[in-house]
Amino acid sequence: MQIPLLLEQLLNGLQFGFMLFLMASGLTLIFGVMGLINLAHGSLYMVGAFACAAVAAATGSFWLGLVASLAGAAAAGALVEVLVIRRLYGRDHLDQVLATFALILIFSEGTRWLFGSFPLYLDIPPLLGGALTLPGSAPYPIYRLAIIGAGLLVALGLYLLISRTRLGMRIRAGEADREMIAALGIDIRTLYTIVFALGAALAGMAGALVGALQSVQVGMGEPVLILAFVVIVIGGIGSIRGALFGALLVGVVDTTGRLLLPLALSSFISPSAAASTGAALASMLIYVLMALILALRPRGLFPAAAG
Repeated sequence: MQIPLLLEQLLNGLQFGFMLFLMASGLTLIFGVMGLINLAHGSLYMVGAFACAAVAAATGSFWLGLVASLAGAAAAGALVEVLVIRRLYGRDHLDQVLATFALILIFSEGTRWLFGSFPLYLDIPPLLGGALTLPGSAPYPIYRLAIIGAGLLVALGLYLLISRTRLGMRIRAGEADREMIAALGIDIRTLYTIVFALGAALAGMAGALVGALQSVQVGMGEPVLILAFVVIVIGGIGSIRGALFGALLVGVVDTTGRLLLPLALSSFISPSAAASTGAALASMLIYVLMALILALRPRGLFPAAAG
């Protein structure tokens, strides 16, 4: 196997992993602080993608679309928290699952009503067009490297927010003992709305960035939501550090597995059978990985109590 091809797939895995981190970090933050299972998180990812595509089409600027994705997803998240989620905090997890599943249907039909059933498309901004040459003379898209860079910046920003700011102190306190911080006079409702809007904005950013690599369409958030849940289970529910390492692990394992498994199987069976069997096994890899990690560390790699 050629080294440039492996390097390219490793970078693809990192890019995929950082996209998953943007999704999973908001999801695990919401669960860690609020104890809420939010199935509608994928819908906020979709809202960000559609907001970016619509504004970019209207203005011709991807960057204005990216700002719109953050603002639109955050506003949608805050509205959902105030109108729906706020009534679910004291309820059973089954009630939360049912209510947020209903939100998926509402968002999907509302988006279809606004934008139609046909997919939208985002162009990669000219600044990030083109490719860099990797070792071995293999070209690699600059835009994918930019997604990796954006993921690193978000990870650093979340670390500084959680560990160095007053809001971060309140978020950590709310995760540890929400009743106590409410008794100390902190407006827990406002804190929850801010956390939910922040998580929604991260999901919207992920949707906007990925929208330039694939079509923007209704229902695009649900497959990514499943992977985001896998990430936070592997990393440790409620842990931002766990979301980062879990996302990178899932991204690299999934991407390299789709390359290496067919190659390995081709030594024993025909190339066509190796390709189909390898693809099927590769799609199972991350779930096998999750099962192995949970068998060894039932609370995930980095449980929230450990950071």
